[in-house]
Amino acid sequence: MESNGISESKIVTGDYGYVLQDVPHLKDYIPDLPTYSNPLQDNPAYSVVKQYFVHVDDSVPQKIVVHKDSPRGIHFRRAGPRQKIYFEPDEVRACIVTCGGLCPGLNTVIREIVYSLYHMYGVTRVLGIDGGYRGFYARNTIPLTPKVVNDIHKRGGTILGTSRGGHDTSKIVHSIQDRGINQVYIIGGDGTQKGASVIFEEIRRRGLKVVVAGIPKTIDNDIPVIDKSFGFDTAVEEAQRAINAAHVEAESIENGIGLVKLMGRYSGFIAMYATLASRDVDCCLIPESPFYLEGKGGLFEYIEKQLKENGHMVIVLAEGAGQELLSASMQSMNHQDASGNKLLQDVGLWISQSIKDHFSRQKKMTINLKYIDPTYMIRAVPSNASDNVYCTLLAQSVVHGAMAGYTGFTSGLVNGRQTYIPFYRITEKQHQVVITDRMWARLLSSTNQPSFISQKEGSEDGEENNISGEMKNEEPATPCWGDENCADVVTENGGASSV
Repeated sequence: MESNGISESKIVTGDYGYVLQDVPHLKDYIPDLPTYSNPLQDNPAYSVVKQYFVHVDDSVPQKIVVHKDSPRGIHFRRAGPRQKIYFEPDEVRACIVTCGGLCPGLNTVIREIVYSLYHMYGVTRVLGIDGGYRGFYARNTIPLTPKVVNDIHKRGGTILGTSRGGHDTSKIVHSIQDRGINQVYIIGGDGTQKGASVIFEEIRRRGLKVVVAGIPKTIDNDIPVIDKSFGFDTAVEEAQRAINAAHVEAESIENGIGLVKLMGRYSGFIAMYATLASRDVDCCLIPESPFYLEGKGGLFEYIEKQLKENGHMVIVLAEGAGQELLSASMQSMNHQDASGNKLLQDVGLWISQSIKDHFSRQKKMTINLKYIDPTYMIRAVPSNASDNVYCTLLAQSVVHGAMAGYTGFTSGLVNGRQTYIPFYRITEKQHQVVITDRMWARLLSSTNQPSFISQKEGSEDGEENNISGEMKNEEPATPCWGDENCADVVTENGGASSV
């Protein structure tokens, strides 16, 4: 087996370059565990299913676009119910915790985990940990039953509360032991999943029969390997409202500019997809695509051109874009939040003011700029129909995996199939837009904006990153700088500010 630095990678190889990056199992460190028949075989809801259970050798390829001579490549274990389970329903005491920022769909995931445990496996003892990781050792719990969670999917946020930081591995595992918990479901982003991985390692070190399973949550869609994260579709849909408002404002006044700042600390997926969906956007700025303001081919020149031709324009900006343009001497440069994320300056306010100052100095035309930041409005809404279905699949898959004895894994969608992915693959890097890929080219052709990079730079990047995987990214994450606290000035109520 190969080592990844934290734990041993569980690798299975086969013919023609087949590689299965498998997930840990309780029997890896607790031998001779008894198994039980899966109660789903007697569940009337599953009586219509031709094949009740997932075959032990079923796996899902990470890449589906290959050449005829390509090796079969990396695979992940397919999610779903197994014929044998490693817990009797009466012995299960499960808990669910939500960590990090809000995201549409959190309550749906909570509801469906509870419903799956109760109605599929007959598990009746499920606790909600209140307030994120620190809720474990603060001893705050909420009993969860189907009646308690029945309507929560209609609300935004999380009924369990959430927080950043508060991760104390020893205290958390002590709390899990003291409460007799043997299934831990952790919903959160990459930082939360890193914490889940550490909890799993400590539980394995102690030899406990406790499953640790993750559900990836990031509204920015910046978790690698998986097709997308839950809440992303809802975020793109809700962003349309802000873009439409900016377009109405800009179109209704001479030389109007509507500037919308969307989520995207390191990854510009929401901004990119919202721009493509809207068709009203003239310029989209994301962290992965550097841009400049002054000079030939710069943002100011493009704005002036658009205003002369159309009389108005709409700009969409991801919150992490252009951070390198802000002053490096700002005191908040190296500040972090409780989750370890670098705090960002409000680049939307800064660019808005920079645009206004530029045209004021030029004295060529008078502009009217409206700045809209819908961040907190988007984060707080309930999930839409698409995300509700996705959340259901994620929740049911993670419960099937836990009952089958798999641990130290995250449930995620890979090439349209539910899979179990080892923690180290989820936390190894951040998923980003590849600006030499077709999807970014589609955006550029939609907005007709300049690429803000020279032909030479684009050619070099293309040689290094010859990827045709649309949303797949094989590049390392780029750091961002600054402080995001000043964003609260205009975003606490999701309002708009005229700059």
